[in-house]
Amino acid sequence: MAPVFGRRLRRGAVTSAVAAAAVAALAASQAPGVTDVPRDGSTAGAADTPPGDSATGDSPYYTDLPRLKSPNPLPPNGGDKEAEAGVPATVLDAYKKAEATLADTKPGCNVPWQLLAAIGKVESGHAWGGRVDANGTTLKSITGPPLNGDGFAKITDTDRGVLDGDTTHDRAVGPMQFIPSTWATSGQDGNNDGKKDPNNVYDAALAAGHYLCANDRDLADEDDLHKAILSYNRSTEYLNTVLSWLEYYRKGTHEVPDGKGVLPDDRSDDRTRNPILRPEGPGGDGNRDMTGTYEPPRANDKPGNGGNPGNGGHPGNGGNPGNGDDKPAPTPTEQVARLQDAGTGTLAATAGDAFAGRVQVRTASKSGSGVAKVKVKFRVVGDTDTRFEGGARSVVVTTNAAGRATAPVLKAGEKTGQFTVRATVVGRKLTGLDYAVKVTARQADALVRTSAEPLVCEAGKEFAGQVELKATYKGRAAAGVATTATLVTSATDASANDKGPYFKDANGKPLRVLKGLTTDANGLLKLPKLYADDAAGTYLLRVVTAGGATVTVELKVTATTPTTPTDPPTSTTPPATTTPATPTTAATPTA
Repeated sequence: MAPVFGRRLRRGAVTSAVAAAAVAALAASQAPGVTDVPRDGSTAGAADTPPGDSATGDSPYYTDLPRLKSPNPLPPNGGDKEAEAGVPATVLDAYKKAEATLADTKPGCNVPWQLLAAIGKVESGHAWGGRVDANGTTLKSITGPPLNGDGFAKITDTDRGVLDGDTTHDRAVGPMQFIPSTWATSGQDGNNDGKKDPNNVYDAALAAGHYLCANDRDLADEDDLHKAILSYNRSTEYLNTVLSWLEYYRKGTHEVPDGKGVLPDDRSDDRTRNPILRPEGPGGDGNRDMTGTYEPPRANDKPGNGGNPGNGGHPGNGGNPGNGDDKPAPTPTEQVARLQDAGTGTLAATAGDAFAGRVQVRTASKSGSGVAKVKVKFRVVGDTDTRFEGGARSVVVTTNAAGRATAPVLKAGEKTGQFTVRATVVGRKLTGLDYAVKVTARQADALVRTSAEPLVCEAGKEFAGQVELKATYKGRAAAGVATTATLVTSATDASANDKGPYFKDANGKPLRVLKGLTTDANGLLKLPKLYADDAAGTYLLRVVTAGGATVTVELKVTATTPTTPTDPPTSTTPPATTTPATPTTAATPTA
């Protein structure tokens, strides 16, 4: 699917030039998230977004840009700076609530509300200037043009027109412009009303945050930030436009009443000025933009919108140099010259334990003094399940007055081995610091049987009792310790015996080595039942834990006791005698 641009009229070309100037200005000031962005319209940075898969279906978007302070003033794009910095109250609340929710549900993603605001601005002009009801639902459904392949992607209908009203092709829907197929998998209920409505700004803002966090992204990382934005719309110009608004909103915003936000002007497909879109006949005295939201007529709205001095019509913004002629003071982030270690000790822990040491760094200026109020990102790098407190893989910490930042406590996972914790300054391309971190397996230094009962079994039968052991480390129960049990050949030969007692596998076949055993929370381990084959004798069971604790258990198999057949019992009772029957006399008949 090709990115959406290239169908530009004269006004679109001017906007592209402004975009290039804005990004160049940001790059010159080393603004976060903007340097090293490709300018050819390619989307190589979206490698984790499958072809044809984006939140918006690569629908058109608004290309208006904020006026950013830079050594070379940018051309005005209409309105004053204060108006551009205003965000409608309900929409602003939705962005901030989404950030708070995501901080709990996806702490490692680090979604700033300003990013959601930047995308909301570019996608719909903050729900068309904040035209939403008290619950955050847009007063009119916001839908993009049909994705019929005419300058856009071609996506046939997936929702039977339920969300976008189109039963032939899909259209992007709502203030964050989700296509129906993406909303079906990414939709959220941001205002807890039991519904997932793409036209509700609370639902849409939270859904956008979840979408940006996909693939375990950390948006405090520049590369992940770029990938996330490109996953929303796979156009480099889109990426640059969103980054421009992100930086603008980071410098400060203010709340304006719903419905009073600055309306967007230019779209990436440059169709909003097409006369075909102007309603004709009675009441047709306004513009309907490509989202289907009605825009009332504005005063002095002349062709090209260039005749209104209050809306960018006066060259140089009326001769007022207050658009960046004075070079602003460097921000704390811009003052940082290097990142230094601040006394980090050894970083090692046993699986499941908290690390005693913590990563500590210091931001320093060129003169060597510490720089306060600088965001430092700590990130766990490598194949490990170790995490910071709260389960986060990465965290951002602001330096204190001395320029120091200390990472939260690390909690070792169960995966052993070595990995890295990387510290970097957010918003500056400075050399970071890598710290080697090691997780060792849980250990035991002692292992004993919990019973002294001898283990004896007759050949070919089952041992009556099971072997139970307890592992300890420095006198305390050793939980979660890896253990191996082997029926060894002899006291001096630890190889597995091929005869004598055995365990059974899942199929009931003899098994003489058990691996992957683990002690429980109390350091206890009960082995499976043991069975004896036909070979009588004395055998050894050896159990070894991580850390070297070992115990050898003696097993005795006795020979089968033969059974002696017995003669049938002899009776001493004399045979019974039979008494002869007495003849019966016939009765004499009487007269």
